[in-house]
Amino acid sequence: MKKNLISVIILALTLANLVMNALLIFTVLPETKKANQLIDSVCRAIDLDLQSGASTGLSDLPIDKIETYAINGGETMPINLKSNDGKSHYAVLAISLSLNKESENYTKYSPTVLAEYEDIMKNDIIQIVNQYTKEEFDANPQIVQDEILSDMRSMFGTDYIVGVNFSSKQTE
Repeated sequence: MKKNLISVIILALTLANLVMNALLIFTVLPETKKANQLIDSVCRAIDLDLQSGASTGLSDLPIDKIETYAINGGETMPINLKSNDGKSHYAVLAISLSLNKESENYTKYSPTVLAEYEDIMKNDIIQIVNQYTKEEFDANPQIVQDEILSDMRSMFGTDYIVGVNFSSKQTE
């Protein structure tokens, strides 16, 4: 008799488990699918924003819409680097800016007008490059270029200066 009672209890628990699983499948699973779709759409939106932010540089402009402006007349500038080994290190850079000819600021800051701000630009570039050690600069000069670009964009407008170029780069 005890075996039959235990078998009935096991059967009842199995049926209760089956009902609970069915309840889970038909109530929770659709809500989970909706949440996953929402998460996917948010992720896609973030990816679009990241891609659109990355495409604000030179890749969007045809080459005939870009003009270069050589800082320091195209001559190299020796700039001290941060020392981490007690030795003096420096970078010798020739830097040019890529300008968007179709920007509203192109008439305001034409290349002849940029020459008036060259000392300010050189000072900012020196301050940015001074923050890096020789190893950091050699490992990834793109970080330095991006930081200079960000600084120049804050001075002259985000759509006017579209790139910073190291036409000559040497560290010692």
